[in-house]
Amino acid sequence: MNLKEISLKEFLEHKTMYYDKIDYSYIEKASKELLIHIKTPFTIHIVGTNGKGSTGRFLAYYLYKKGFKTLHYSSPHIKKFNERIWLNGSDINDEELNNAHKFLQNIYSLELLEKLTYFEYTTLLAYYISKDCDYLVLEAGLGGEFDATNSVKNDLSLITTIGVDHTAFLGNTIEEIAKTKIRSVDTKMIIGYQEFNEVFEVAKIVKKELKEEFNKDIEILKVEDFNIDYEFSFATYLKRNLSLVLRALEELKVDIDFEIFNKTPLFGRCQKIVSNITIDVGHNPLAAKVILNEFKDKKLTLIYNSYADKDFKEVLTILKPIIDELFILDLKDKRVVKKDILQKCIKELKIKEIEKISLEKTKEYLVFGSFLVVEKFLDIVDYEAKY
Repeated sequence: MNLKEISLKEFLEHKTMYYDKIDYSYIEKASKELLIHIKTPFTIHIVGTNGKGSTGRFLAYYLYKKGFKTLHYSSPHIKKFNERIWLNGSDINDEELNNAHKFLQNIYSLELLEKLTYFEYTTLLAYYISKDCDYLVLEAGLGGEFDATNSVKNDLSLITTIGVDHTAFLGNTIEEIAKTKIRSVDTKMIIGYQEFNEVFEVAKIVKKELKEEFNKDIEILKVEDFNIDYEFSFATYLKRNLSLVLRALEELKVDIDFEIFNKTPLFGRCQKIVSNITIDVGHNPLAAKVILNEFKDKKLTLIYNSYADKDFKEVLTILKPIIDELFILDLKDKRVVKKDILQKCIKELKIKEIEKISLEKTKEYLVFGSFLVVEKFLDIVDYEAKY
């Protein structure tokens, strides 16, 4: 198969989406080659464990509504690949994607095209498409310092809530994980709401290290308060992420109109698709905690599954007070926990498992566990046709 002669769809199908080891050299080389041909705009890099997607969308949508050409790059997608590159208020169209793909095919060697991973290549597509924008809002994947999105200089870094996740790549402690993420900063960071004070201490250590190693003068700012006195239509916990966005807009010297945020499309972020069905792409204990608070004093049917490397027992322990019953949504993916292992955990926690589900108007449902869970559920209920 000649990678220089196939469509983007075929090319991405040929790519590995998941990897066991990160080799930063290929994306670094590819980015340098691309930057010979284009210039990326003012770049805002978003790193953290939770809240990156909603933070990026709040910011990108607001900048777009204020008249700035803005690209928001995020991952993964829920229904369609185009969701990953959100340009001026809409998912990227196929024509622009294919034009970017052809450009990259022309400038890269076959060897480099072969080596780049799925996420690295889609990041390069986003770089190219952003060339005529005022702002590029880049959401990191699982990492920070060695994430594909850190292969261009960032002008401002936003640090969302950091917790324990992706330990195989990032470390086993909050300090290790925070350090890996924060070392991606190039100029200035704004630290949002944190559950662990260690994050702030790590930021100070990283500031010193980056000065010694690269002579970078990093500025550290933080969000002091996320209690915003305004009635918003979205989930309460998202105010934490919005507060980080407001601080960023202050740095950018962009005036604030709260009502614009109320109209931000937040697909899959504690989103009610009908009055009694909520979908949320959260998948770790941090996400479970905010969901617990959002649905406190309620009992609902949880439609759930989890990747094997996630702390699903801790997630379900946190959510137990709001779970009336649980339905395991079957997923065909090798990364998903084996059903008997998940069932054993559910039984140990004394959570009622149901084998069949029929969506009833008298019950409230939460679809939670990962992007994959939400995607499968929406396919089953034919979301676009029905809702």
